[in-house]
Amino acid sequence: MPPATAGPPQPLSPDEEALVRALGRLILVLPRALDTDMVRQGQLPLTEYSTLMHLSEAPNRLMRMSELATACDLSLSGMTRIVTRLEARGLVERVRCDEDARGLNAVLTDAGLARLEQAWPAHLASVRRHILDHFEGVDLVQLAGVLQRVATTT
Repeated sequence: MPPATAGPPQPLSPDEEALVRALGRLILVLPRALDTDMVRQGQLPLTEYSTLMHLSEAPNRLMRMSELATACDLSLSGMTRIVTRLEARGLVERVRCDEDARGLNAVLTDAGLARLEQAWPAHLASVRRHILDHFEGVDLVQLAGVLQRVATTT
């Protein structure tokens, strides 16, 4: 929130306007490009890849469904649909939470981990082509810090 003494908002400079527009376009285009690459190569759609990735990084490869939805920036109902598809293929299981019998955890199966590992090279190649190859000479630590600040203050 701006300080109480701040004046009216200032118009964007041409450079600021260009940045805001480029970021807006990137937010729309990048996930679609990564997803298209993954599907075209016969791999997992990006939402499924992301779900398996988060589970693979969680302790005991297990996450509460609501936490997994938050990690993937999806609604709980959207995450439920994805986990249902993954569960039907034996890549994920749902189990009752020990702490709360009403809640469900998603658990990455061995088959799910193997499928994630199979999809990883295609995802890596896509990420390099669509993102990292364009940042030569850029301070990635500084850029990541700025993007993280924007993401956590929004």
